[in-house]
This record gives sequence, structure tokens and C-alpha cells, in this order.
Amino acid sequence: TYFMSVNRNKRSITVDMKKPEGLKIVKDLVKSCDVVVENFVPGTTKTLGIDYESLKKENEKLVYASISGFGSDGPRATRRGYDVMLSALGGLMSITGEPNGPPVKVGVALTDVITGLWVKSAISSALLCRYQTGKGSFIECSLLDAQISSLVNVASAYLNADVVGKRWGTAHPSIVPYQAFSVKDG
Repeated sequence: TYFMSVNRNKRSITVDMKKPEGLKIVKDLVKSCDVVVENFVPGTTKTLGIDYESLKKENEKLVYASISGFGSDGPRATRRGYDVMLSALGGLMSITGEPNGPPVKVGVALTDVITGLWVKSAISSALLCRYQTGKGSFIECSLLDAQISSLVNVASAYLNADVVGKRWGTAHPSIVPYQAFSVKDG
């Protein structure tokens, strides 16, 4: 059911983009599509000839979204990124779990979901812009950027008051009552 939950209403084909005939198939598809979303390690699309600069030659109105673990530049740009790894690195796991327990991952791939929501929002904006200007756009979002942005009040407390976030279980540092309570029927 997990596969179905993230792939419903999608149609797919298998293409070997390292072969000229595969690259031609991709470029022919791009001529009639609105949006391309890719999540290769930065640099891979350029090597394959499917980066934004290459594909916008096929379709100037193309909206191209690039998702990576760490962004396209910087010391970790060429590293792969995975939800649980970026949840730990970005700080989400350090504030999730019981106060005296170890860091815990969230029950769903929240970093992936948040990144997808950021990209979806950016794509919607880019499509509106294209409608107004007739021009396509390049969008870039990293799992790390999206993960850190999700820390909202915890990140703000650290950046503005040097308060390091901690695990509160189901409680909250500022809002009371907020935590889960046992009730008579379970």
C-alpha cells in the first residue's frame, strides 16, 4: 500500500537515458509537458543531458524542479540524501521522543513530505508565473532546507535566544495543556 500511496494516478515508462534513443524519448516527452521533477544527485542530470538548460531548449515554457539532499552546491552537494538521515541532521529527531529517551524518527517520512509540499508550492507559483510571462522556471529544493524550515518555533528559539530544542514527549515547551493524557476508556 505504501507504493500505491505515493504513486496513485501516475503512469510511467522505463527509459535508459544513457542511450541516445532513451534520451530522444525523454526530450520528445518534454516538448509537450508542463513540469519535470527530478531527484538525482546534483550533476547527474547534466551528465545525462536532461538538466534544465538542456531541456528548456526543447520547451521554453518548461517548469523544472530539482530536489536533492543538500542542494546543488556546498561541501555535501554530491552526497545522496534520505529522509531519516536528513531528519537527524536537520534536527527533527533531536526534538522527537521522550525527554530522557533517545532521538526518535517521526512515524512517516516527514522530511520527504515537507520537501514535496515546498516543491509543489513552488511549481504552482512557477506555473502561474508562466501563465503571466510565457516563460518557464527552474526550481531547486533540498531535503535539508525543507527539514530545517519545518522546525519553526524551535529554530526561532535557537537563532534568536540561543535556546537549544529538546525532546518533550507529547508535551510542548510553550503551550499547556498540550500533551497526551490517559483517559478512563484508554
